[in-house]
Amino acid sequence: MQEVARSKKLGSSRRSNKRPASGRKPSSKLALGDIEAISDELKTYHRLFHAVFQRREQRYWSLVYLCGQLSDLERKTIEPMVLALIGPEPNAVRAVEHFISQGPWEARALIQRYQEVVAEWLGDPHGVIIIDGSGFPKQGHDSVGVAHQYCGALGKLANCQEGVFAVYVSPNGYAFLDTRLYVHEDWFDEAHREHWKKCGLPANLPFRTEPELALDMVCGLAQRGVVPFQWVTCDEHFGGNPAFLNGISALGKWYLAEVPCNTRVWLRTPRVEPPGLGLLGRPRTRPRVAKNAPRARELRDIAASLPKSSWARYTFKEGSQGAMVAEFAFLRVTTVRDKLPGPRVWAVFRRSLDPQPELKFYLSNAPLTCAHYELAQLSGLRWPVETALEEGKGEVGMDHYETRSWRGGYHHMAQTFLAHLFLIRLRLLFKKNARADHCPSAPVGGVCHPRGVGTSIRHSRYHCVPSTTKLCGLSLSSQADTTPP
Repeated sequence: MQEVARSKKLGSSRRSNKRPASGRKPSSKLALGDIEAISDELKTYHRLFHAVFQRREQRYWSLVYLCGQLSDLERKTIEPMVLALIGPEPNAVRAVEHFISQGPWEARALIQRYQEVVAEWLGDPHGVIIIDGSGFPKQGHDSVGVAHQYCGALGKLANCQEGVFAVYVSPNGYAFLDTRLYVHEDWFDEAHREHWKKCGLPANLPFRTEPELALDMVCGLAQRGVVPFQWVTCDEHFGGNPAFLNGISALGKWYLAEVPCNTRVWLRTPRVEPPGLGLLGRPRTRPRVAKNAPRARELRDIAASLPKSSWARYTFKEGSQGAMVAEFAFLRVTTVRDKLPGPRVWAVFRRSLDPQPELKFYLSNAPLTCAHYELAQLSGLRWPVETALEEGKGEVGMDHYETRSWRGGYHHMAQTFLAHLFLIRLRLLFKKNARADHCPSAPVGGVCHPRGVGTSIRHSRYHCVPSTTKLCGLSLSSQADTTPP
């Protein structure tokens, strides 16, 4: 194989009129010196992960794959990447396919090393882990875990794979942290056993729901203690699962979880009758809520009954169009756990200022001393996971993979994390003015009182994190040394 420097330049000029997978033209105008500096940074960056790969060939193909994901190719699958980087060499295509689908290197080890780098570059004691799911549409039925299920990418039921992702955000930026493939319960019947063998699923893999997979990720991050964080946030798909919330609390972490509107709580903790003899019938074997205690109420009913004085306006996000403000109300409530009183938590109500207001509901186990404005801001901290997934799919080919195996899927995701973090790293290294490029000048966290008096501005820990990005595919591989080992 010859060095790619000259051939890639020619290939880039021929493809210059094509848009990247993100659907927009590259917005960066980089001088040749910048490209060379970025290429040097890429090679330095990749060396951070060399210890994960036991053989030089693995390190080489990992760099080739990384260059392909960072290229301006429209479709970032193996064959186009190899053709652009190396040329029409069938052996190279087969080598990369083997590296991704069957290579004897551990994606888990690469992700753990990657997490160490994330902690070093972005870590903050008040960091937040955001949990979300994302679907990857698939045509056939042979890919691991694929099933007819809800696909968020399409907004409907479709044939797809579903992944659960953890994204980290701190005042220094955001990045992927971990992922788990959700294997649909249909795969655990006898009819799918042949599919297990073809896809290389672990023989002892148990069925786990998406909230269980999410908790597994958070527990692993907490136990390793490499990435510092205090908060976990999620949407109602995860927040509506009491076991997930209990698991976060058991780790000593705080959650702010969106929950369904029909979630039931008590405003005051009801009296509980212990097991024992009743007035009639058999003795009770379990405790129960006293019959004269008030019933638990749905959050939407509580919100409708709140007086006007309970609501206050808070800036919960600084978007590209300016400050995003909503009305918030905060109450201490008692959760329902197996029909009995659970922990005492915050109930947070967020009401938009639209003519027909949209209501969102959250629960949080944060302590009593937690400021209301912090809870309000955390309710708007969903964009990093949505942005990261959009960038992953639009910029580095997260959803372009064609491998069908369990090992191959995790290999591809690990490499995708590396590619995405490198783009985030470039933004930090070039020291772009994120506030000028992406955000208004006003700080996040301004508290707007209903009557416009007594207004005070508080600085959020996350005010410097841009809420929109302008990442783009880069032809970095033209300068990368991909000479075979």
